[in-house]
Amino acid sequence: MEENFEERLEECNDFSDIFELVKEVAEKALGRTRAGLMLGIAELGQTAGGFIGGYHEMDSNLIVMNATPLRRIKETNSGLFKPYCFHVLLHEYLHALGFIDEEKVRSLTAGISSRFFGGSHLATMISKDVSRFMPGLIYAGLNLIPKKEPTLFIVQGFDKGNLTYVN
Repeated sequence: MEENFEERLEECNDFSDIFELVKEVAEKALGRTRAGLMLGIAELGQTAGGFIGGYHEMDSNLIVMNATPLRRIKETNSGLFKPYCFHVLLHEYLHALGFIDEEKVRSLTAGISSRFFGGSHLATMISKDVSRFMPGLIYAGLNLIPKKEPTLFIVQGFDKGNLTYVN
């Protein structure tokens, strides 16, 4: 384990803060970055066999997170919220970095989480077996786009590391 990333995740206040941490660990682990991403939150609901935590539309700058599990976590076990968000955002960010194979992305997500948080941290445990925390959760297949166009809430200032300011 390197710096105290567990503490840093706990200090995050919003999706943007968590995403900055995601980008930092991905760059340290893989030497790759990508700027200009947006986050949309959509009510994707629950489907037979589970629900998805999020998806990235290939060849786009959009990551979409499913509002249903976010809401359920907040209502039932708020301590899972930041580790779960970290997990989903890291997984989808890896897709945005060009990693397409779902199994490889799951493995990379688990390896990166373990490296920066250790094996007993919730983010790592979620990345190794999300069904332990959310039975029935399914991962999206390659380039999954819901059949019905979801209504997106765009998180403003999400990729704040990409913002520049004029003084």
